[in-house]
Amino acid sequence: MEGYVADLRAAANASLSRYEPLVLVAGPLLALLVAWLIPGIKSYMEAEKKKVVDKLQSGDKSKKDSWRTELPGAGLGEAVLEKLHEDKRKDVMWQGKCSGTVYIGGSESEGHFNLINEAYSMFSHTNPLHQDIFQSVARYEAEVVAMTAALLGSKEKSSGGQICGNMTSGGTESILLAVKSSRDYMRMKKGISNPEMIIPESAHSAYDKAAQYFRIKIWRVSVNKDFQADVKEIRRYIVGSAPGFPHGVIDPIEELGGLAYKYGICLHVDLCLGGFVLPFARKLGYPLPPFDFSVRGVTSISTDVHKYGLAPKGTSVVLYRNHEIRKHQFVAVTEWSGGLYVSPTIAGSRPGGLIAGAWAAMMSLGLEGYLENTRAIMEATKKIQRGIEEIPELFVIGRPDMTVVAFGSDDVNIFEVNDQMSRRGWHLNALQRPNGLHICVTLQHVSAVDDFLKDLKESVSTVSEGKPGPHHSGLAPVYGAAGKMPDRGFVGSC
Repeated sequence: MEGYVADLRAAANASLSRYEPLVLVAGPLLALLVAWLIPGIKSYMEAEKKKVVDKLQSGDKSKKDSWRTELPGAGLGEAVLEKLHEDKRKDVMWQGKCSGTVYIGGSESEGHFNLINEAYSMFSHTNPLHQDIFQSVARYEAEVVAMTAALLGSKEKSSGGQICGNMTSGGTESILLAVKSSRDYMRMKKGISNPEMIIPESAHSAYDKAAQYFRIKIWRVSVNKDFQADVKEIRRYIVGSAPGFPHGVIDPIEELGGLAYKYGICLHVDLCLGGFVLPFARKLGYPLPPFDFSVRGVTSISTDVHKYGLAPKGTSVVLYRNHEIRKHQFVAVTEWSGGLYVSPTIAGSRPGGLIAGAWAAMMSLGLEGYLENTRAIMEATKKIQRGIEEIPELFVIGRPDMTVVAFGSDDVNIFEVNDQMSRRGWHLNALQRPNGLHICVTLQHVSAVDDFLKDLKESVSTVSEGKPGPHHSGLAPVYGAAGKMPDRGFVGSC
């Protein structure tokens, strides 16, 4: 035993002999210091978490105290309409000052608003689940899908001529269905039982929701200096955006498609924001990279009709390269005592009024209408981008391809700038990694570009000069604290 101990000591001394004595002494001391600091760091993080949660929840309780929790004893009858008008008047003024949100131009009491509202009301009682009864709604859905597919490459020879799909309630459902269908298609084709999905940091959070719902492991990869998906890091299950919501930048879809085709896997393109802009911008001569089914390897696309398609809220389209993939979207129940049940989307019953409204929007505008709208929005976007670039304290993030302009600052707290813009009636989107803001330009902004740039310059100046000091009454402290936290999981527990 003594010999064994002596050999062990000699081996240890020989192994440690290459280190300086200072390192050997400092190492254990440093470990003790870290162990002593960890509780303090944890306490600090918990305190910062509490600040964020308290700020997010402040004010909610007083509002909810006045919410109705029971039916009225006596019905209000048509007087309820006046109640609706009264409550609506208390909503935030959104005309021309909200990033995205409302994509239709003009007043909500006239023009295109009236058209889609009337179309909806005509079919508000319908449900495409009952195709034998509401045959017109079933046809409208098929035509909306076909017209949308035609915009996104279905007429191109390289598409394969089998593009198909369905209408959904929005971009998130379209993405959920595309991921679910791709997962099941890959299981059938390759026997994949533990699916994985690689997405760039800029990919929409709907993919995270899909991963949670459908038990798919996510690998999130970084974006390059232009905030595009880094093709070098992507190898297995591939997702691209055209454009990505945070920065308005189109991912290299052609390169991603090449990878997907090479490895025989699925590639979904998120065109929820760009599906009713990019095809028309391309026709107007804007230099855009390929983004649709003309790209070999793209297997599915999602696009929202209720954004730049100017349809009622709650209308999107999910498309597949062929019926072989799409069939995995359907749920068929054959053993139910209520009869054979087949449903193509997450919802069973669906509002036929929304389908009719989307069809009416597309038919009323036509190619010329969408081209005119796209020209106006793209010109407004470029003017905003140039205006931001002329503000010394700000910089544009990435190279915007479409109608989203993201910007940040190395000189001022960008979230304090956001608070100042909020005080001037603007509602912008706050970003992180890197910290920034963005405006998603719609028809509502076409006549408000100068006002936006004027207010932005004044807001930057106010923050830069430190006139009001830290904006504790705004959300800057919330975003600032959240952005510095290494532990992001606390939001899920709020």
